[in-house]
Amino acid sequence: MQDLIFMRNFKTNEALRKSFFELAANTFEINFEDWYQQGYWGEGYIPYSYVDGDQVIANVSVNILELIIQGEKKKAIQIGTVMTHPDYQGKGLSTRLMNKVLEEYENKYDCMYLFANESVLDFYPKFGFKPVEEHLFSMNYTAKKSPEAANIQKLDVTNAADLRLIHRFSLERLPVSQHFATDHVQGIFMFYCLNVFSDDIYYLENENVIVIYKKEKHHIDLFDVISLNTIHMTDILHQIADEDMQEIIFHFTPDATDLIVLKSTITNDGLFVRTPGDHLYPVHVKHPITSIA
Repeated sequence: MQDLIFMRNFKTNEALRKSFFELAANTFEINFEDWYQQGYWGEGYIPYSYVDGDQVIANVSVNILELIIQGEKKKAIQIGTVMTHPDYQGKGLSTRLMNKVLEEYENKYDCMYLFANESVLDFYPKFGFKPVEEHLFSMNYTAKKSPEAANIQKLDVTNAADLRLIHRFSLERLPVSQHFATDHVQGIFMFYCLNVFSDDIYYLENENVIVIYKKEKHHIDLFDVISLNTIHMTDILHQIADEDMQEIIFHFTPDATDLIVLKSTITNDGLFVRTPGDHLYPVHVKHPITSIA
């Protein structure tokens, strides 16, 4: 085994990039290749890795973004793609990479956070991260007939024109909420469109918005609303809900100004937060699902 080399951001190095993608596929069963080929790996996604020859064997990725909290923008860093090749585990490589990230970004953010799986819940508190509960919002819903028929077009991410439309909206969108939302997350969002919600993306011509949602028997899981202009959420719901719908579940924090009373239930998706000084992560919010790294 050669001496391990630390490398930061190597997306133009084909051998290392392909090795990185292979490690991610083997660790998380995720596919980065199409996302990269479509040009969605932007400057805000930065892998910090150890390399053995031309093989990426450990990684911690930085996602630079902003949080919208009560209408104010906060500098944020979301950690993701934390992984180590099985042959190199137990050598403290993730710890060394986490310390490099913390050192480089010291005093450069208002909030650093990540979503951890159950196998590593005791790892991140060593670096000052604290577990934070989230709230999943929902509301009872009674269908209302729209004054005109909804003109809803299902978008196909394998269709170049549809994909360009989705990407343009992602670049120009308004935050889904002024209460709590993310910004500058086009890369993460497009990954979700390609790999997670490819069958759930719709364009509402009447409202000129893209909505990501899934209908179940009596409820709708609403994952995101991508709009270029201010919207009323009730108008969106009236377009996508049919007579059988009884509940809307929001996988983000909705602005409640034009909604019927919202319910919320505590959920724990492995969110860990590190805030310097007197900065605080807001309570009673849900991080948008389409920008979780």
